[in-house]
Amino acid sequence: MNYDVKDISLAEKGRLRIEYAAQEMPVLRLIRQRFEKEKPLQGITLAACLHITTETANLAITLKSGGANVYLCASNPLSTQDDVAAALVKEYGVPTFAIKGEDNETYYKHIHAVLDAKPHLTMDDGADTVGVIHSERTDLIPNIIGGTEETTTGVIRLRAMAKEGVLAYPIVAVNDADTKHLFDNRYGTGQSTIDGIIRATNRLLAGSYFVVAGYGWCGRGVAMRARGMGAKVIITEVNPVKALEAV
Repeated sequence: MNYDVKDISLAEKGRLRIEYAAQEMPVLRLIRQRFEKEKPLQGITLAACLHITTETANLAITLKSGGANVYLCASNPLSTQDDVAAALVKEYGVPTFAIKGEDNETYYKHIHAVLDAKPHLTMDDGADTVGVIHSERTDLIPNIIGGTEETTTGVIRLRAMAKEGVLAYPIVAVNDADTKHLFDNRYGTGQSTIDGIIRATNRLLAGSYFVVAGYGWCGRGVAMRARGMGAKVIITEVNPVKALEAV
């Protein structure tokens, strides 16, 4: 099995964290149990370019349980968890190409590595896999059934390609799902953004002025969490209706 991770000896630590995360993902756990019996993805090869985290690991394991041949690379080198990447390879047999902090050349080398598997499906976070397929690996297109895209940035890129008539296979815009906006963006991004700010700055938010640029679903979540921690929240918003909602 080909792979490229920082340190395979980190696998045991990664396995423990993946299992811990699985305890907080009951719906995915139920899907995995069903997939283990039904094997709905038997024979399907899947190239996924996603954040290499414990949550993504559980998704990859679930897809593999359904019979898919999953190949995984990082959509953002800064978010890669090296112990998780090692565990995916050693403990779960998922070919993974991801190193935290990898340079641009390595990033695209890893995308090509997962595409060498000749996928039937693609999963993207930012549409970089789709971009490489359409620019450098067009030979793969006849074999591809479809794909998914989970971010606003990626969906914008793909819609531009579709408008120009160059998008060669269908993509499901996961980002457009109501559950993505109402739960992941509002609650998940809200909490994780505050967590990141506190870890990076070690600031006490209570009593601080906290400016949120934009009052979309992510902005709502960040503002909600900042206000809950005692910050004096200021919203900047160009859309008058959203600005009124913030007030």
